[in-house]
Amino acid sequence: MKLIHCADLHLDSRMEANLTKEQARERRQELLGTFTHMVAYAAKEGVRAILIAGDLFDGGRVSRTALHVVKAEIVKHPGIDFLYLKGNHDPEDFLRSFDGDMPQNLKLFSDAWVFWDYGEAVVGGVELTAENQEYIYDTLRLAGDRVNIVTLHGQEADYGSGDGIIPIGKLQNRSIDYLALGHIHSYRLEKLDDRGMWCYSGCLEGRGFDECGRKGFVLLDIQKGRVKTQFVPFAARQCAEISVDVSDMDTSPRMLEAVRRAAAQIPASSLVKVVLTGEIPVNAEKNTAYLTQWLRENFYFAKLYDRTRLAVPYDSYRYDCSLKGEFVRLVSGGDLGDEEKEKIIRMGIRALAGEELEE
Repeated sequence: MKLIHCADLHLDSRMEANLTKEQARERRQELLGTFTHMVAYAAKEGVRAILIAGDLFDGGRVSRTALHVVKAEIVKHPGIDFLYLKGNHDPEDFLRSFDGDMPQNLKLFSDAWVFWDYGEAVVGGVELTAENQEYIYDTLRLAGDRVNIVTLHGQEADYGSGDGIIPIGKLQNRSIDYLALGHIHSYRLEKLDDRGMWCYSGCLEGRGFDECGRKGFVLLDIQKGRVKTQFVPFAARQCAEISVDVSDMDTSPRMLEAVRRAAAQIPASSLVKVVLTGEIPVNAEKNTAYLTQWLRENFYFAKLYDRTRLAVPYDSYRYDCSLKGEFVRLVSGGDLGDEEKEKIIRMGIRALAGEELEE
């Protein structure tokens, strides 16, 4: 028996913080496309159920298109059960869109434990609320001779309680074979106890630079009383953040070559954030617009942050009788912070050299 564990799809997310309106609109359609492709994958691989561990959608304002696409996929695949546990971002509109005609293969959780028996495995879960979190774990009853899959949505912690907290300690030694979690947007698989494991599937698509790395779902293959897991990368695009040390580089072409090398393995379809670091010579020619243009020509979306510092040889300017020396001494002896001093010195030296100021 095969199951898919996915979570945090956040369909219809706005994604306009970084992207243009056109790109954000395109990415929203890509997220829907990734969902439909996952369902097609499930049908092809003979998956019996898709376990959605929360945050299928991204809030109260869900487009009719997103609602209709998800509804159509469920109806179109009656042989696949969709086990839907609502997360903290999921609206009620999705369920209302069925107008009381709920498909038999859409299975809903509630604020009490709900279980479905699939012969080889029992799949259950509960939607955490402020009211049930203090007692809900004490009411969990599982048969030790069955394969038990349990799903929850929240932040794991060794122990503790509170809004959205999942105390792993209270779920140990409860005959759980696989604890399917949602809420954290990166894949993570850990040992639960001597018998089972807990896992965040992560999100299907990275939507910003706080969601970098491989994204996808977990395929569970249950055979002979054992659960075998496989993370399946599935995103249409990936988000990548790279730090590039440009220490001692004094020209934009040299810095660009360093960026090229660092980004060589990143697909052109990606969203890329590059952070320049290190100490550069005080008279270095650094044109961030030039570097950004190359990134935008080579990736779907790109942004660049300059976190470099000036390697200012203050001692060499101490007795320099030039205008440059007088300027550096004047700025370095002021009351400004180091970051402000570096910025002013960089701009001043470029101005004295007759270069165009980009800041």
